[in-house]
Formats: sequence, C-alpha cells, structure tokens
Amino acid sequence: MLYTLPELLAVLIVTCGIALQTVVGIGYGLVAAPLLYLINPVYVPGPVLLVGFGLALMMVIRERRALRWRRVMPAIIARVPGAWCGAALLVALPQYALSLFFGFSVLSAVLLSLWRFSIPTTPVSLTIGGFLSGVTGTATSVGGPPIALVYQQQDRITARSEIAAFLLIGTPASILMLVLKGSLDWHTAHLSLRMLPGLFMGFFLARLIDGRLKPTSAKPLLLTVSGASALLVAIKGLIDWLGH
Repeated sequence: MLYTLPELLAVLIVTCGIALQTVVGIGYGLVAAPLLYLINPVYVPGPVLLVGFGLALMMVIRERRALRWRRVMPAIIARVPGAWCGAALLVALPQYALSLFFGFSVLSAVLLSLWRFSIPTTPVSLTIGGFLSGVTGTATSVGGPPIALVYQQQDRITARSEIAAFLLIGTPASILMLVLKGSLDWHTAHLSLRMLPGLFMGFFLARLIDGRLKPTSAKPLLLTVSGASALLVAIKGLIDWLGH
C-alpha cells in the first residue's frame, strides 16, 4: 500500500528520532512525539510507544553485555503504577486539555534536560524517575527525560543500555494500561506498522553516525526542535480551549 504525504513525513520524523536515541540514549520521544502530534494527534501516545518498544528491544539485544538488570529494576517496577496514573489522566482529560498537558510536559522535559545538576543513580532516584517516566510516557509518550536525568552521571554506553532495558520492560506496562483504558485499538496498531520503516532506517542510520557524532553535538538541535514543536502543540491546545 502506498504512503500518503503525511505518512511519509511521519516515517521521516521517526527515522530521525530513532537515530538520535540509538546514538545518545534519549531523543526519540522528545523529537517524534510533538511533531507527530501536529500531523495527527492519533499518533500519540499509542503508535509512538509501540515503535519505541521495538527500538528498546533492538538496543537491548545490541547492548546486552553492558546491562546491569539489578540496578535498573526499581525504575522498572515503579513504572507500572506511573503508567496507570498516566493512562487515567489520558482518559480523564478532554482533547484541548491533553494538548496543553502534552505541550507543557515536553517543554518541561526540555528545560529539565538543560538543567544540569547532580542526581546520584540510587534505588530511590531510580524509583522516582521510573514512576514519573511511567506517568509522562503513558500520557504523552515522552517518558525518557525523567529517567535520563537519573543517569546523567553515568557514561554514555551504560546510560544508553540501561535506559533501553528500562523502556523494554516499562513500555509494555504503558501499552497495557492504554489498552485497558480503551486508548489503544487496532487503528493505532496499524499506524505503528506503517511507521516501522522509520524504526529500521533510523537504527541503520545510527550505526553509520555512531562514533562520529558526539552526544552533546546533537543535544541543541534535539532540544530546539522538541521545544518549538511542544510550544506549537501547547498554543493549539490554548486556542482550542479558548474556543471551547
């Protein structure tokens, strides 16, 4: 089946987001979610989460030797109640409120990514980060920043592999909560399948640029695109709210 222009744009956005996260450890949700939301709100959170699970699986297989499952387990366990809260929030809010919540959540994530402060990677910080990631990840599909902040003091390979492990186990919890709340159906699953070429192209692209691209060099572009997109989503929600 041929792709429409919006679908081709969605695949391109997914490709860029996947490549960034595969190299840096975070970036797929931050970049892809707000842009895809502007194309069609139905892309968020279900399809973005389903494709993100595929990415987490591929990264864990690649990084399996660097993984320390025991350390990341508190975050994985805490993601479950966080996912329940996020799904409940998604069902309870009207569309314009979701736009506002989504936009401001991503803007907050961008600001947190710019705020450099030391958070030790402890069971307590991992539990808090895992819970917050479950809330924002399920409601907005942007769950990376809370857990990424906990891993700021770790080296890039460790952070990348353990965040992937967290997402591999934690993302299905979010997907399950969305299914139980009726926020994910066969239509959203079909959209996810249409986005799969972006997953494989992004992963392949990351292999070409990994080692040539410094993690910090992608960060300004990542945050600029994410912040601008989130601002547009928030403005759209504000306009809808005023006209409601």
